[in-house]
Amino acid sequence: MRRPAKRRGRPARVATELLVAAVVLACGMASGHAVPPPPANPSDGDLNAAGAQVDAGVGEVGTLINQVASAEQQLQQLDDAIAVRREAVNKALVDLQMARDAADAAARTVTQCQADLADAGTKVDTAHGNFDKYVAQVYMRPGSTSLINYMAAPSPEIALNRAQVLTIASKNQRQVVDGLRHAQIDQANKTSAAKQAQQAADAAAAAADAKKAEAQNAVATAQADFNQQNSVRNGLVSQRDSAQQRLDAARANVAGLQSQRDAFLAWDQQRKTEEAAAQAAAHAAAVAAAARVAADRAAADRANQVGQSHRPHKVQDSSPPPRRPTQPNRPDTSTTRPSGSRSELVETVVDRAMSQLGVVYAWGGGDEDGPTLGIRDGGTADSYGDYNKTGFDCSGLMIYAFAGVGVSLPHYSGYQYTMGTRVPVGDRARGDMLFWGPGGSQHVALYIGNNKMIEAPQSGEVVKVSTVREDGIMPYAVRIIS
Repeated sequence: MRRPAKRRGRPARVATELLVAAVVLACGMASGHAVPPPPANPSDGDLNAAGAQVDAGVGEVGTLINQVASAEQQLQQLDDAIAVRREAVNKALVDLQMARDAADAAARTVTQCQADLADAGTKVDTAHGNFDKYVAQVYMRPGSTSLINYMAAPSPEIALNRAQVLTIASKNQRQVVDGLRHAQIDQANKTSAAKQAQQAADAAAAAADAKKAEAQNAVATAQADFNQQNSVRNGLVSQRDSAQQRLDAARANVAGLQSQRDAFLAWDQQRKTEEAAAQAAAHAAAVAAAARVAADRAAADRANQVGQSHRPHKVQDSSPPPRRPTQPNRPDTSTTRPSGSRSELVETVVDRAMSQLGVVYAWGGGDEDGPTLGIRDGGTADSYGDYNKTGFDCSGLMIYAFAGVGVSLPHYSGYQYTMGTRVPVGDRARGDMLFWGPGGSQHVALYIGNNKMIEAPQSGEVVKVSTVREDGIMPYAVRIIS
């Protein structure tokens, strides 16, 4: 059926681009006057009237402003460290999933080897029984293979021939028994090797579990450092605000300050108007994208199929997944490209991401079918209650977006950075993934054109369209759909 492709024809693409352009324009307007214009300099007469009080206030506030700026810079660095360590927990969870898959496979191998060993023992016992019966027949019963028959031969020549036959038959019986014994010993060796492999796999799973705990403890430690620095920063802000109030009281005596306040109020009203326009445009874009996503059953089926064999992205138990992964020793990233042009597939990905605008951020949340309950990180996300929220984190939003075109992504931005085709970030195109932090380990977002991206930013926020942040961006974008 080509009906989904028709829905993604030129009219649908034009409508999408117009809505996104509206969001981009509104966001650009809202950010264009983010900083109020500086106040006008007072006249010499006003400065003389304000006197030393203003001078002292300016010096005090300036010093505190610098101190607050320094504290906030340190806070940003600590926050970046927390982001990297939180994504390290994501990595540890994925590694733990893979280690437990390997342990499950080793346990199945041991079970099979034990069954084969038991079967080999049964065959050896049966061969021993047959050999015992043969020996009894040789010594106790008349017949061609009987020792009695050998001793009753009419001539020494016939007796010698019968003895040779008896020797060959006995040797054949013994060879059968010996061969089965060797097979039993080989199977016992295989069973022992399989048990050693299982022990190694279990040890690897335990080590991965320890690394997960270590990563979570690192998040908690970084969060404690952040909280301590935040306390220092809040104290400085309080001092700065108090000094600013004293300075404002002194400047109230200076002619011209009211015009500065009027200018700020006018700017603030304009900012609110532009933010309301941006929110309305974003809402319209989300509604339109959600309608297209709901109508695109082919994309929903592909997403459902991609998610079938995955363990849930949470603190893992030891039970096996509903279906065995395609490659139990690494994340399953195989995909078959669906029909349609690159632009049509990119629009499917963008639509799925845009349909989630306004969905809350939940660390560890999101899969191929949409937002999921977040998980604990031992730090910032827990303080926001992300584990009680249903939403997306940055890598979870990418999983949902690309599942609609049949692409399976691991729930860790660092691993997502290793997939697809890397292109210079300056050559990024609509539908590419952008990354921040060492090896893409801090954050990931979906580029939608016009220097805009859609992202699940951080705890306390929602999925939104943002201007691309160049600070800290990785030198390459990742292009999944070529």
